[in-house]
Amino acid sequence: MLIISRRAMAQEKMKSLMNGYSAYAESDELIRLVKKEIDKQNLSVVYDSSDAGCWFIPEIQTGDADNTGKISIMEKG
Repeated sequence: MLIISRRAMAQEKMKSLMNGYSAYAESDELIRLVKKEIDKQNLSVVYDSSDAGCWFIPEIQTGDADNTGKISIMEKG
């Protein structure tokens, strides 16, 4: 049986969010860990929760101020 650390799973979800992609978590423990990491990194993320799980959707900053073509994730505030 393959055992995967919940912390490692949360870090993978955070990588997706930091790259501008949405992430989904089913378990309460994983949702808690991802929310904790989002707060720690001060990211602006929309939560779409249901009984089945939670979608984390990053708020993308519009515009390309530095002309690099990179997507910027908004910080809270």
